Amino acid sequence: MTEAFDLLIRGGVCATPNGIVPADVGVKAGKIAAVGAFGSAAAVEVFEAGGLHVLPGVIDTQVHFREPGNEHKEDLESGSRAAVLGGVTAVFEMPNTAPPTTTRAAIEDKLARARNRMHCDYAFYVGATPANVGALATLERMSGVCGVKAFLGSSTGTLLLDNEEDILAALKSSTRRMAVHSEDEARLRQRKSLALKGDVRTHPVWRDAEVARASTERVLRLARQAGRRLHVLHVTTADELPLLDRAHDLTTVETTPQHLTLSAPECYERLGAYAQMNPPIRDAHHRETLWRAVHEGLIDVIGSDHAPHTMAEKDKTYPDTPSGMPGVQTLVTILLDHVNAGRLTLERFVDLTSAGAARVFGIAGKGRIALGYDADFTIVDLKAKKTIENSWIASKCGWTPFDGMRTTGWALATIIRGRIVMRNGALTVSGQGAPIRFTETLPSS
Repeated sequence: MTEAFDLLIRGGVCATPNGIVPADVGVKAGKIAAVGAFGSAAAVEVFEAGGLHVLPGVIDTQVHFREPGNEHKEDLESGSRAAVLGGVTAVFEMPNTAPPTTTRAAIEDKLARARNRMHCDYAFYVGATPANVGALATLERMSGVCGVKAFLGSSTGTLLLDNEEDILAALKSSTRRMAVHSEDEARLRQRKSLALKGDVRTHPVWRDAEVARASTERVLRLARQAGRRLHVLHVTTADELPLLDRAHDLTTVETTPQHLTLSAPECYERLGAYAQMNPPIRDAHHRETLWRAVHEGLIDVIGSDHAPHTMAEKDKTYPDTPSGMPGVQTLVTILLDHVNAGRLTLERFVDLTSAGAARVFGIAGKGRIALGYDADFTIVDLKAKKTIENSWIASKCGWTPFDGMRTTGWALATIIRGRIVMRNGALTVSGQGAPIRFTETLPSS
């Protein structure tokens, strides 16, 4: 091999479309230029990957970076720093900011804030409201937008789309896959008294499995009526899975590392409100059924639902405590620990964290180690054993529900479009993130 590369990743085991095999990867101009055996090729920079696995860059399809409006919890810089330190190369950021991301001006503002500040690549959701239904078809096609997000039940922020006519109108309004937070608002209001003061263990009693099941049944019916592709976020219940299985021609499914790892009541007894999120962490029956759905292929994507709050906010008395927990920085190591424990294959990890996201959302040029694709890599040591600690968390909140958990499998480097942005736990290049491109909205030539 005589061609000179900008970057040569040498001696690693690569997760390619042809299998997980020993291979070198050559990068030119931010793209994958060659995959094979050419360790002696000339390169401006060489990354020695002996003993390591070179995976397609991990894409976290659900993060809340809180900017604008709640920068005391997180901002685009700190959230993206947490992402790359954990091995994540790209994120989809949610619209429940203050003000919410519901207009062209709000999307342009977020894109301007991200420029030269975010360390990973990024795309932003536009939030659906009764007021902006007529504009969604235009907004969802803006550069840097990953699609429309609808909150069908109230959670953090002011966004809510709970009237059936409004939901159907939003589903009919545009064409890209729409993501939904699926909880039934009417049932949440009816059961609010079950959230007992000072007892966070009642959080999954208030927001019970039927809250999720009823909402998902309704939105699947409406999506079928509208002929609209749907993505159901953070699925948590065994009750929803048969519905989603029957609708997989139209609908894709996401869950989180938290719902695959934690279970009630233990997590609430140990962590208190630090285990509180929406939809809630449920008992082991639901967790094990989610794992079966992972194994059977029903789950398409795993996203962290990174949703930080300060310790002062979490230390209030339930139910005056906010729902949400950080997760973007721990996503890779938590899932690799499941790989090492035999609950997940490495091939399935790749599918759930990169290839699946690219397939579901039509991401252009990301999600696999193949010629011409963006040179995005999450390089991991599957044998590395370390303890997750609050002091490691780069998020402004400064904590993780996994503090004290010893995991096997850690990201040692994050490479984005050929640039090494994290190596051995340290940020090496700042502010190099760029908007993610999507096949449905590529500019015409």
